[in-house]
Order: sequence, then structure tokens, then C-alpha cells
Amino acid sequence: MRLQTMIIRYFFTAAFISSFFLGACAQQHRQNQQWLQAFRDAGKQTVVLNNQDEVLPLQHLDKKVIASVDLGFSHSLVFDSLLNKYDHVKHFNGNVYAANHQLNNLIDELKYFNTVIIGISDVSIFNDEVMIFIKEIQNKKQMIIALFGDGKSLTKLGEITAPIVWCPFHSDVSANFSAQLIFGGVSTNARLPITYNDEFAQGAGYDIDRVRFNFTVPEAVGINAQDLDAIDAVAQEAIAQKATPGLVVFAAKDGKVIFNKAYGYHTYAKDSVERVDDIFDLASVTKVSATTMEVMRLYEQKKLNLDTAISTYLARTRNTDKADIKIKEVMLHQAGFVPYIPFYKYLQPNDYSRDSTEEYNVKVADSFYMRKNYFYDVMWKQMLASPLKTRGQYVYSDLSMYFMKEMVETITQTPLQIYVKQNFYNPLGMYTTGFNPRYRFTKSRIVPTEDDQIFRKTLLWGYVHDQGAAMIGGVSGHAGLFSDASDLAILYQMLLNRGTYGGERYFKPSTVDLFTSKESDVSRRGYGFDRWDSDTTKHYPSYYASPQTYGHTGYTGTCVWVDPRDNLVYVFLSNRVNPEVSNRLIYLNIRSRIQDILYKAIAATK
Repeated sequence: MRLQTMIIRYFFTAAFISSFFLGACAQQHRQNQQWLQAFRDAGKQTVVLNNQDEVLPLQHLDKKVIASVDLGFSHSLVFDSLLNKYDHVKHFNGNVYAANHQLNNLIDELKYFNTVIIGISDVSIFNDEVMIFIKEIQNKKQMIIALFGDGKSLTKLGEITAPIVWCPFHSDVSANFSAQLIFGGVSTNARLPITYNDEFAQGAGYDIDRVRFNFTVPEAVGINAQDLDAIDAVAQEAIAQKATPGLVVFAAKDGKVIFNKAYGYHTYAKDSVERVDDIFDLASVTKVSATTMEVMRLYEQKKLNLDTAISTYLARTRNTDKADIKIKEVMLHQAGFVPYIPFYKYLQPNDYSRDSTEEYNVKVADSFYMRKNYFYDVMWKQMLASPLKTRGQYVYSDLSMYFMKEMVETITQTPLQIYVKQNFYNPLGMYTTGFNPRYRFTKSRIVPTEDDQIFRKTLLWGYVHDQGAAMIGGVSGHAGLFSDASDLAILYQMLLNRGTYGGERYFKPSTVDLFTSKESDVSRRGYGFDRWDSDTTKHYPSYYASPQTYGHTGYTGTCVWVDPRDNLVYVFLSNRVNPEVSNRLIYLNIRSRIQDILYKAIAATK
């Protein structure tokens, strides 16, 4: 019993977030059902007050810099863990400041934050200093109060006009629910059961709709957690067979996260345990998660026409055999481009340096810099001179997204990495997603890829694995994007929602439908997206996937697939290329087999 209590208590903490979801016995299923019932009970009694300005659920995350302050809530660990599932939220232990009468110092330390979430409870100290602090934060910033315990504590907040989320329970479950409610991961229509004062009368409260991922257990969508146990065995097989040193599996059904688990280590040296929030090199998943997103936006804005020749946007192509290639041909991999050019093999000694200088300022990896303008002086010319042998046929080519990157940047006059960050990742709350993560995160958060002894002579750790993308500074249309699993899944839940997420619209439904549908007469492809293969002998991407399925795979051992039939988002991240390139992940069919298990579990509910 004590063990069960510990498991429930630490649900969603960094150490236990994944293990709670899974169990090898019926006991786990019962525990999940009990937890889910407690979660729903908390939801029925959690009331949102003072939300007349519709501050909650939080929106426009790209404009928010969020802090959370604990002023006496014993379950703040869970509360903060869940907040950080939706956006980057910096935690401050306000109890320490209050105990030392230094809350003024805390006000100063919060100067860079425009949104502050304060967690308090009925056992918190509501002295003058604390109330002055709360009122000053309310006057200076957007503030949300998360109050737990006896509702009589509301009488102490009568002068507070900022939103208050009140839950009568002191528990990890109530902390979990309230944190998700602030971001719209859950819904509520609860009202105050009695009157506490003039400001908080019986029947007061506001409805909150669910607009983002709900982090829950498989039982929330009718799946028995035991039916997902087989994922453990496949993941352990991948590690034991040295298909990859570690991996992360994520699955969401009906907008509810039902599986998020990490396995193994960053490397076979077993020095860093894999975590669900580790950041991976996505490789060709970049094609759909960055470049295609921008193409979709420009298409919708009528700034880019799929039937237009690429020479309309790229002046350098006008005197080449590529001038009349249409954008739709490029997006379908039917332009006739060669699959790949090994650019690094053509390097001359004066093309790179081990030191950074004004002339050598394009960083490829640690102690490796390309000379500036090398892309346009050499690589771009190589691509323009490359032969067109298969136009009209399907030949998957990285060159397609080199060209598309140049086109979208010409139209927007904005670098790809900045455009997608500003227009998609930041407003969606995808904090870890972006290019060149070494500039934003510590190495410990990033999973290394290949120990490259041929080209860069170093372990690639936070620098893109793809050689061509590396040679242009880590940002390319076909590779260079990094992310953790749950952040990446947000982007694809938005697509599954046909363009909306978090209460905001990113695309028209018709745009999503067009790009994710089969548009080729000679392949399974859509515009940018890979899709379900009608050749049933291939079972691609999964034996049970529906014809509506779309997504993409990545060379480093990644994939993301969306199946509208089952409202399923599946993300698999690994570093199969560490310490060197291995095809065991492919031969063992690890990604598809895990996806099959998810489908079988869903089928068992029907």
C-alpha cells in the first residue's frame, strides 16, 4: 500500500512521469483507474474565478515569459512539472523569501517575467508582507492564483481581481489538474458551492474548455495500460540488439497523452539516462516540421503558388534546366533531382578552419568552421549543375528542401529558423523545438548522434548530423531541427485538429487537408508529407495504419505519424546513428512494431 501511495504521489514528476503510465499487471490498471477517478473528482470541484477577461486558459504563449512562485503549497513539485509540459515556466520558492522577509527581493528577481502563477494553500501565511507581494505582482504583471484547500481562504483574497483557480484538495492529483487547467489541458464548469464573501458568492465560476494536450493515463481513452506493456519489450530489444542506445516513445489519442516513456541511455557508455524531455536531432522530420509548415502558411496567404515555376522565386535557376520545375513537383519529390550530393567530399583545405575568424564564421561543429558564402559559392552551384534524370518520377531527394528553403526565405525575407520559431513553435509552446540547440540548452539535455571520424572528427552533440545541413550552419530545409517528443507532438496535434491548437488557428482546415492528402499520381506522397502506402505488403508505416495516415521519418532514427481515423499522434525519437550508423533499427522494424502495439490497444477498446 505504501508503494502504491508513493507511485500516485510522484505521478508526473521527472523521475516517475513515465513509469506510472505503464504496468505489467492488473494492479497497474486498477491504480490508473483509481487515479483517473480522483482526477475527475478534482475536476468537478475545481473552480475558476475572476476570469471575466478570459485570461484562462493562457494563450499567445509566444508573448509570455512565465514564472511560478510557491507560497506554501506542499505539492508544488507536481504543479510545476505539469506547467512545464505546456511552456517553459521558471520556478521560484517564495517560501524561502517570505521566511527571510525578502519578498521585495523576489519582486526584483521577477522583473523579466510578464506572467506569474502563484501557488498557495489554506496553510499558507497570509500576513501583510505576503498580501503586499501578491497585490504588487497583480499590479505589475499578469497574475494567476492557484489556491488549494479550504475555500474560507478565498476571503483573504477579496481584493484580488486576477484569475483564481481554487481546488478544495491538497494532493498531487489536484495540483496536476489545476496546472493543466491553467493552460487548457482540461476543462471545468464547476461553481462555488457556497458563498464566502461578496466577491465569491455561491454559483460563481467560469467555464474553461480543453484546448491543449491533456496529460493522463491510457484508461482515459478506454485503453488498458496492460495492453501497452509490449512497447517495453520492443524498446528493450532495440537497445539489447544495439539498434539504438536509447529512445523515447510518445502517443496521444483524442488529444490525450496516454504514453510518454524514455528507455536506455544517451550512449552505450550508459553515462546519461534517457529522459522524456531529452532533445533529439530530428533529421528529415525537419522537412515537414519546419519547411513544409512555412510552405503551407505562404500557400494559404497566396504568396506562393504550387503550380508556379521555381524560377519565379529563385533568380539563379532561370538560366538552368531547373527553371520550369513547378513547386508542386519539388514538394512531391518528382522534380528529377538527384537524391543526395555528398558536399563534404568536395571540400578543399581552404574551405574550412578549426578556428573561428571573420572569414570562417559558419559553425559546423566544435572546432570546425566553414568559410562564409561557401553555400552560394560552391554548394548552390553544385545543386544547380546537378543532372535532372527522373523528372515526373518519384525519387526522394534532399535537394528538394534545399530549394524550398531558398524560395520561402526569398518570399518572407526571413531566415527559416526565425520564421518557424516566431510563427509556430513559440506560440504553440514548443519550447525545445528549433535549430542549433547548443545555443539554447546545455549538452546534458541533448542526445548525441554519430562519432564522426570521417568529416568533422568529433562526436556530434547538439550539431546536426546531416553533413550538408551542417556545412551551412545547421539550418537547412531538409535537416537541422531538434526537439523533444512532446513538443514535436504539439505541432502534429495542431494538424490533426485541422489547424487549431491552444484556442488559436494556424491553418485553415482546407490547407491541412490539401497538404496531408495523397497528391501524387506516381507515389504515396503528399505535398511534403510522407503517407500510408497502398501496397499492403509493405505495411507502411504500420500494419494497422489507415489510408489517412501522414507524417515522416528521419535518418537519425525518428518518426512522427498522425492517423485521423483513430485521432492518434505517434512520435518515436532515437539516435540509431550513435556511435556510428547502424540499420538495425530498420531491420528490426522497431518503429512500426511499436506503432502496431498502439493500434492493437486502440482496437481492443472498440
